[in-house]
Amino acid sequence: MQEQNSYAGVTNKHLGKKADVICVAYEGMDRFFPADRIVMTGNPVRRNIVECDVDRAEAKKQLGFDPDKPLVAVVGGSLGARTLNDSMKLALKALVTYGAQVLWQTGRIYADECQPVAEGIEGVQCMPFVSRMDLVYRAADVMVSRAGASTISEIQLVGAPTILVPSPNVAEDHQRKNAEALANRAAAIMILDADCRSNLGKTIIDLLDNEAKRTALSQNALKMALPNADALIVDRALELINSKNQSK
Repeated sequence: MQEQNSYAGVTNKHLGKKADVICVAYEGMDRFFPADRIVMTGNPVRRNIVECDVDRAEAKKQLGFDPDKPLVAVVGGSLGARTLNDSMKLALKALVTYGAQVLWQTGRIYADECQPVAEGIEGVQCMPFVSRMDLVYRAADVMVSRAGASTISEIQLVGAPTILVPSPNVAEDHQRKNAEALANRAAAIMILDADCRSNLGKTIIDLLDNEAKRTALSQNALKMALPNADALIVDRALELINSKNQSK
């Protein structure tokens, strides 16, 4: 069994009572599962995210941005995030005035209402979907994102300086717990959904102004990374299969 989040879901809590091996991505999961069955593997991440080797300046160029100006990437997932989009409508002018470039991924259902806000503003790209997240992670001086399990693992593996805005609309409030796991180790900044509209713009600008803090966030996120999770999980599964076969 694998539990991707820092707070176990109801189904996995139940299944964990009978599972022989439980693969996890966070410490402290023995509060949900038997400690002797837990293996720290991390979560599988797309290979291109990890293997991209371009530097920040080149990644900005490939995405169509000026390599000499700071870049803020706001990513709400394929469906988008209402709170992130509303917050960006409010913050965009201040970010542009500051001198930042913005990659604003709105999600398809919000594209029609968000694109007119950004239309014609130099250094701002507003789009429903981003296909080259490997480049976005390398290019961004500051990332803004929800706190899903896969996204968190990607942030850790690439060491992206990130502001996390956990969705409140998920079971067990697990995104908030994912974000807290990083924020408590100074590996990300967390803004609660209810505070995002009023705080996001200022938090982004404060972070752009503080290179030392961005570096610390990046380094601390990298310390939490668990690479090669896919291989580790498969190895554990094969070990379990072999042990079961030998016992027959």
